[in-house]
Amino acid sequence: MIIPSSLLWQTIARQIADATGDPCQIGSHRGVGGGSINQAYQLITTSGRSYFVKCNQANQVEMFEAEKEGLRELAQAQAIRIPAVICSGIVNDTAYLVLEYISLGSGHSQTAARLGQQLADLHCTSKPHYGWDRANTIGSTSQLNPWSEDWVSFYRDHRLGYQLRLARRQGLGGSWIPMLERLMENLGSLFEDYTPKASLLHGDLWGGNWGADEAGDPVLFDPAVYYGDRETDLAMTELFGGFPQDFYRSYHESYPLDPGYEKRKHLYQLYHLLNHLNLFGGSYLSGVQRSLQMGLSHLK
Repeated sequence: MIIPSSLLWQTIARQIADATGDPCQIGSHRGVGGGSINQAYQLITTSGRSYFVKCNQANQVEMFEAEKEGLRELAQAQAIRIPAVICSGIVNDTAYLVLEYISLGSGHSQTAARLGQQLADLHCTSKPHYGWDRANTIGSTSQLNPWSEDWVSFYRDHRLGYQLRLARRQGLGGSWIPMLERLMENLGSLFEDYTPKASLLHGDLWGGNWGADEAGDPVLFDPAVYYGDRETDLAMTELFGGFPQDFYRSYHESYPLDPGYEKRKHLYQLYHLLNHLNLFGGSYLSGVQRSLQMGLSHLK
């Protein structure tokens, strides 16, 4: 567990002042929920302003730098509210990232529908190639994003293939491995009539990575940004509890999905299930096997 030092808080205060142009004197700070990877705090200044601070070991600074750039990439699209990046750095053995503090509430009846429409708007931001300018992380796992002209090879090599290499490195095995190898070998058959646009993706869009601000407007955070098939974001929203139905209705009205989504979504969910298997172990094996079976059932 990281115990933030007085030097850390003093440094953060100076960095906030430099970044915002406003004097920053720390009044208090308290621990808040920030996921299982980082420690998170609400920093409150003597003037009453709040900031969200994430801390981790110094060797995780690249994770914070990638998150910082990902948040900025999402914000530039001006499609949906994203916490503003304030500053980041290292003090002794602690890396930190400071963001705008957004008080999250339960939203209102239109929040989920607004999220669907705004995510569709975000996905309209695109690049000519798949990938991103840098690697980042999905959870605490490295995510490789080399620019590629071919989506099938990108997804096979840098998503499924990378997770398979991690599993083998950990000594994981079983009948699911040859199933995955068969799926990877025949991946192209799921894309014979479909070439996805390289859309700007949140990349880790499960229910814990969005919320509503005090006005009821959607907010996205904790991204794993890259440019790829927008179906990957939608597929992940259907994992781990799913999103409200108003979200899906609004998204489809704004930006209808290709009819082949239903056969590809299991392929896209598989990446996240493999990542959870590698991170957290066998409790995710049944999910991996089900997604593999569904994916293989759609091969020609």
